[in-house]
Amino acid sequence: MASPRSVLATATGGVGAVREHQTTIFERLREIHAKVERHDPVAPSIAIFCCVLALSALGMLVQASHAATTLAPAEFTAELLEQVSFRTGGVIVMLLAARIGTQGVRRYIPALLFVMALLLMLVFVPGVGSQINGSHRWIDLVVVKFQPSELARIVVVLWVADRCTKLGTLVTDWSKGVVPVLGLICFYAGLVAIETDFGGASLLFLCAAATLWIGGAHTRHVVMPLSVAGTSLMVVGFTLIPYIRKRILMFFGAHNNQQVADAKSAIASGDLFGLGYAHGPLRNHGVPYLESDFVFAQVGEELGFFGMLVVIGLFVALLWYGLRLVLSIKDRFDALATFGLMISTCLQGMLHVQIVAGLAPPKGMTLPFLSHGGTSLIVSSLGVGLALGAARRWSTEREHVVTGP
Repeated sequence: MASPRSVLATATGGVGAVREHQTTIFERLREIHAKVERHDPVAPSIAIFCCVLALSALGMLVQASHAATTLAPAEFTAELLEQVSFRTGGVIVMLLAARIGTQGVRRYIPALLFVMALLLMLVFVPGVGSQINGSHRWIDLVVVKFQPSELARIVVVLWVADRCTKLGTLVTDWSKGVVPVLGLICFYAGLVAIETDFGGASLLFLCAAATLWIGGAHTRHVVMPLSVAGTSLMVVGFTLIPYIRKRILMFFGAHNNQQVADAKSAIASGDLFGLGYAHGPLRNHGVPYLESDFVFAQVGEELGFFGMLVVIGLFVALLWYGLRLVLSIKDRFDALATFGLMISTCLQGMLHVQIVAGLAPPKGMTLPFLSHGGTSLIVSSLGVGLALGAARRWSTEREHVVTGP
């Protein structure tokens, strides 16, 4: 009887034959890193800008479709003009932020942190804060109404990037480096959570913690607090807040929600290429906030599986070129800030898709650049613009080094 060794030798071409190399996951990751990494930030910056323009244009079409089938002619015209102004404003904000860059706002980060804490508290002040559906998330300044938690996420991410840069090797120290940073992150996430906006608080914490981890903190120092904070938020919400309890039970199938069921029906009805532009009936028969918190369902209903793939593909491209952009920037603060800003936009998009598809508990979360709402659009444009500004600064410095004074 042949021994296992001889059988193996026969299968591999003989005792002296060289075995076929088995690729490991780490080698695959190194290959992906090699493909992502580049030394010129211009190409990924242009790609990111084009992705944002494509998403915003698609969002304009989706919002126009929704308004045309739900509003009276006079209201439709007003809504269309508002969408055009918001999306034009978003592009202008992105270009202006690109001129300023992350370094341009770095010196103002402490002051911005103070202002954001003040704004997050002002949402509870009568006459300034605006309560919608039982939550205090808005500040109403008559001429403009906005959600400060969206802007707070950007400011906190910038502060974490700045702090990691200043800490240097101390960022790996638990007591001197990680704990103070996590303390501030938890403070701002807590301010957002008590609005109540557990989804916004979770997104803020995730983006800031990811920036801290990329900034050099040990994995266990980030994963452990993240697990504790996530579990604590879920327990507190389930125990003390009825609508959070209802949504968690809904996710596990113990409770039914017609809005989520109708959103799934809208996606399913779209089939491969959709019912046609402006032909989805469910916006008038069961899915509230279809133009904002459930806009991905409208995309699936009207444009089908193909349309959803286009949206997901644009966000994947945004993430891919965002990583290429990060790896092309050699300044530590600029690279960390760019990572945090890009992951903030992409993670929000991913969570929106998961919620609409029923893969996460229902939560009011907009899809960047597509959903109705000025705050989300302007803040997302601001974040991407600041990231592009970091690339612009490095590209200019690199060109100066190459060409000389």
